[in-house]
Amino acid sequence: MKKQVSVDELQFGVFIVELDRPWTETPFTFQGFVLNDDKELALLKLYCKKVVIDLDKGLDLPERSQLQTAPISGGTKAPSVLASIKTRAKYEELASVDVELPRARTAQSKAETVLQDLLVTVKAGKAIDAPRVKEAVTNMTDSVVRNPDAMLLLSRMKEKGERNLDRAVGVSIYMITFGRFLQLPREQLDLLGMLGLLQDVGKTRVPEEVLNKAEPLSNVETALCRSHLDHSVSILKETAGLPADLPALASLHHERYDGTGYPKGLKGTEIGLFGVIAGLVDFFDALSHPRPYGEALAPSNVLTMLYNLRDVQFDGPLVEQFIQCIGIFPVGAIVELNSGEMGIVIAQNLARRLQPRVMVVLDAEGNPKTPHLILDLAKDPRINPETPYRIKRTLEKGSVPINPSEFFI
Repeated sequence: MKKQVSVDELQFGVFIVELDRPWTETPFTFQGFVLNDDKELALLKLYCKKVVIDLDKGLDLPERSQLQTAPISGGTKAPSVLASIKTRAKYEELASVDVELPRARTAQSKAETVLQDLLVTVKAGKAIDAPRVKEAVTNMTDSVVRNPDAMLLLSRMKEKGERNLDRAVGVSIYMITFGRFLQLPREQLDLLGMLGLLQDVGKTRVPEEVLNKAEPLSNVETALCRSHLDHSVSILKETAGLPADLPALASLHHERYDGTGYPKGLKGTEIGLFGVIAGLVDFFDALSHPRPYGEALAPSNVLTMLYNLRDVQFDGPLVEQFIQCIGIFPVGAIVELNSGEMGIVIAQNLARRLQPRVMVVLDAEGNPKTPHLILDLAKDPRINPETPYRIKRTLEKGSVPINPSEFFI
């Protein structure tokens, strides 16, 4: 039996059999799947208004009146985790993007080497080299403190391999950067960096064929995937020399503001500042890079999804702060200008978010532009005396013949 429902009514366990638009117009690479993941749910809400579910292959939905989420606390919105920030540090830009790029590239490369060695070590049942991990994170934090755009740019340019392993360095960079934006003390930036690098280490104990499966996961496979949290906590507890609160923090990035996450179904401020930051960044990084079940989305589209999920799956004020941090046109995004030219965002302008610094690499006819033109849109450069340069739209990676990694890696 099939029935059509609004995407706002969906719950995990239903079998999606039809969309209200062609499957080829969505990131989903398969037709028909069990909804088991909050990222899949967010994608459905972005692309569809209604879907058809098959009651013979998945769960039915209760009546709409039963679907309303109970208020998190006493009928009022829960306070934001931002209120938990008691001490703030002041950070100034100490280097330009151009100057910082070589140092950022070295820090990123060392962190990737440490991560790969760490994963081999964990798979072999040996102890993590905590001092080496700390040094790698410290080097990344040093770079982000000097100028966050350099590390962000390299992270966006880096081609991801096995999504469950290679993303860790990028997640770490984004978490450090967001912590800097929130003016958290330096030692907390290092802790965020370690959390980003290590929170998914437990995936080394989950079968790779399950982690990288493109088809819908069975209930058993979903449980296997979710078990990585317990494995991560266990591995980090067994590692001497790591911050004492790191294991507990590593269990929080799949919790959600409305209590629909796992493993404990925590709500609101129960998740804590670091847990919400970890969840936001993991969601953003996962959807803006290729996944087994779908293509990468433009960062601006993922930020739109996060905005639509504020005060539902994520702490609203923190979502708004994250969007301010990343920017409407994130570093590394491919953009089309109102001149018809195409380029790559290479730096943010904190005062004028819609006018970042852009490196133009293709002319209006799609031909390589040599030498590359650097436009600081905040300085109001002109196409002609009457028309200033502006960003027209962001483009999905792969939709145009631009490979940003060729310019920076």
